[in-house]
Amino acid sequence: MKKLLYILSLLLCNGLVAQREIVVAQDGSGQYRTVQAALDAIPLHNTRPVTVFVKNGMYREKLHLDSTKDFVTLEGQDKFNTVLTYDDHTGTVAANGTVVNTRTSWSCRISAADFTARDLTIRNNAGFTAGQAVALETDGDRATYINCRFIGFQDVLFTNNPQSRQYFSDCYIEGTTDFIFGSATCWFEHCHIHSKKNSHVTAASTPADHPFGYVFDDCVLTGDTSLHGVSLGRPWRPYASVSYLHCYLGPQIRPDGWSNWNQTDNFKTARYSEFENYGPGAAVAGRAPWSRQLTAAEAAGITMNKVLNGWQPKDCNFKR
Repeated sequence: MKKLLYILSLLLCNGLVAQREIVVAQDGSGQYRTVQAALDAIPLHNTRPVTVFVKNGMYREKLHLDSTKDFVTLEGQDKFNTVLTYDDHTGTVAANGTVVNTRTSWSCRISAADFTARDLTIRNNAGFTAGQAVALETDGDRATYINCRFIGFQDVLFTNNPQSRQYFSDCYIEGTTDFIFGSATCWFEHCHIHSKKNSHVTAASTPADHPFGYVFDDCVLTGDTSLHGVSLGRPWRPYASVSYLHCYLGPQIRPDGWSNWNQTDNFKTARYSEFENYGPGAAVAGRAPWSRQLTAAEAAGITMNKVLNGWQPKDCNFKR
């Protein structure tokens, strides 16, 4: 089975397997009017590449891609005008009578592996005071997000599953508290991360035996103009790992840089580091003593290939 999958992957990478395209359009010009109907049409245990192209529109749907529907690309017509949105949040009651919690509040959940999204917005518009309200929960391995927008307030981007590797490039991520959180290993490059509240950008829960958690490379961190107390992260679990490399840090970043999560002991083993960041929030003099400024040699050892354990999403998901 592994050999068969490897051969198939090589065919996929070299364009030798015909790719199916499904078009979603609210005006009826595609095969489906809703995104979920298109995702439902993809067969279970899928082994061929499928692109779901979504025409511009506001799609109010709670979306889920099943864990066996691999090799799917979800592509919008325009990242500002192709909007996938829902408004579940903790405490609301779902249609089946259950009470929504953080893990069920997602607007979109991607459980499949080898998934790609590009040129669209995924949003949770529950509101500023709604509490935990996930826009995207992404669980599958080898997940790629290109030129996407993730919009919400608390707990926007849930990078779930410690066995998942995820890649974000040229994405915009906006929220209030812990709006990038979870246990997956993620590489963020050229992303714009915007804070809407004096709170925390990340809440990593990296397993102790994973050498990397979140790495932000050449990203831009901004905030609303009134903010001056934003932390780069707080440790959801004891061995949380977050690194910012060559990033612009705006004036919203607080002088100590990091939070210890309400005086718990998690910070004692947290792995928080920075290297050659710049901007008004990047001064290192007042940084939390349990965070680290990396040496040039240490920073050179943090490469995308190493962080993602050999997976090279920019070239081909299966390149050896």
